[in-house]
Order: sequence, then C-alpha cells, then structure tokens
Amino acid sequence: MKLAVYIAVMAGVTYLVRAIPFTFFSKKIKSRFFRSFLFYIPYAVLSAMTIPAIFYSTGSVLTAIVGTAAALILSYFGLPLIVVALSASAAAFIAGLFLK
Repeated sequence: MKLAVYIAVMAGVTYLVRAIPFTFFSKKIKSRFFRSFLFYIPYAVLSAMTIPAIFYSTGSVLTAIVGTAAALILSYFGLPLIVVALSASAAAFIAGLFLK
C-alpha cells in the first residue's frame, strides 16, 4: 500500500512540475534573457546532480579524477556515449588497482 502512495505522490509531483509552467505562461515568452535562462536549466540541474556523484562514487577522489579526465578527453573527440562511459569506468577501475 505504501508503494502505491509513493508512486502516486511521485506522479503528482512530476505532473505539477510540467503543468505549472503552462498555467503561468500562456503566451510565448519573448524575453531573450528568460528564454536562454530556461534553456540552460536542464543542463545546470543535470550537472549539479552528476558531478558530486562522480567524485563520491569510487571512494577515492584520485580515481574519480582519472575517470573524469578520461571521459572529458574522449568526449572532446566526439566518441559515442557508450565508448566514453565504458572507457571512463575502465580508467577509474585501473587507477584504483594501482593508486591506493
């Protein structure tokens, strides 16, 4: 029963987050600043959630830095996401074997 309540609350919150902007902004937003602000919010939120998880997931900041550096370098060269993710994980794992 608790699980059904949790799911219902999550569904309600998700719906409200998506429906509230439609109630407040019935016309197209013309402000260039506000439109660019809204455009970058998802990227900022994703970064704010991901970056701390990266540095606390391995238990060692040094291995996290090695994995992050590998991911940044590979993504700079435009490699596919799966290649970047697997390579960064492998780099962090190998760094964990040698750096303690």
